[in-house]
Amino acid sequence: MGYDGEVMALMTKTWTVAEYHRLVDDGILDDQPVELLKGEIVVMPAEGAPHASISTDAGEYLMRLLGERAQVRQAKPITLTAFDSEPEPDVAIVRRSAQRYRDHHPYPENVLWLIEYANTSLGTDLDQKKRVYAEAGIPEYWVVNLRDMTVLVFRGPHAGTYRDEQAFESGVVYPLALPDVAVSIDRLL
Repeated sequence: MGYDGEVMALMTKTWTVAEYHRLVDDGILDDQPVELLKGEIVVMPAEGAPHASISTDAGEYLMRLLGERAQVRQAKPITLTAFDSEPEPDVAIVRRSAQRYRDHHPYPENVLWLIEYANTSLGTDLDQKKRVYAEAGIPEYWVVNLRDMTVLVFRGPHAGTYRDEQAFESGVVYPLALPDVAVSIDRLL
């Protein structure tokens, strides 16, 4: 309530990617683990030791496996301007660029597939992030569920969701963008 008994309305600000970049460039968000999702600046949960270790090992495995065929970016932003989002997936497998993304982060058309490692962030990764990635047309999205040690593979983005979902505890997955590459589930867990 206001001082004169009136109810005050809560107002929030929705940020564009350009505005978010200005905040980053001005140092306002320095040392804060945040990402932009659907216009909201969201604080990212701290990584526990298993999350940090397993995702780092997986990133190194994918770098060796893919070699020069794709670039593996670990915990780096991708820009989804049309969706007012700039998430930082744990692992992004993107097309190689001659400029190595010096002028901008990868856009949706540069992304081959994304991987999120989830324990405390599982709800967000399976809801909000999955929706944002599907809306942006990211062709393939994998969530490594650290609670039950499974890999959920989502493919075929359509109308804010994915048409195909599979769960793996072992075996191999062949990414849509590189169908001759066998990714070992055991190496991701």
